[in-house]
Amino acid sequence: VQLQASGGGLVQAGGSLRLSCAASVHTFSRYIMGWFRQAPGKEREFAASISWAGITTAYADSVKGRFTISRDNAKNTVYLQMNSLKPEDTAVYYCAARETATGDYDFWGQGTLVTVSS
Repeated sequence: VQLQASGGGLVQAGGSLRLSCAASVHTFSRYIMGWFRQAPGKEREFAASISWAGITTAYADSVKGRFTISRDNAKNTVYLQMNSLKPEDTAVYYCAARETATGDYDFWGQGTLVTVSS
């Protein structure tokens, strides 16, 4: 599985961005997809995840109500819509995939940088 994240950039506080992650895999719907982020000098942290068919989602408290994860299995793509961005959202955002309901993510994308200016 190869994952390619895109859509990062520079945005002012209060603005929006949509990240995309395209997967090179035959059966994308077999994978739970997640978004993680790593801010400068900090450890990588979970941001959001979405189940195989997109029915179940989960969010970190820090992004709940502002970020929305979605997927299009026909396009092998998962999205992260980020609204009301804050400077503390500045980070490299990574998409990840796993086949099992629980456990570690097995596949990771290369990351896309999001910078939120105050």
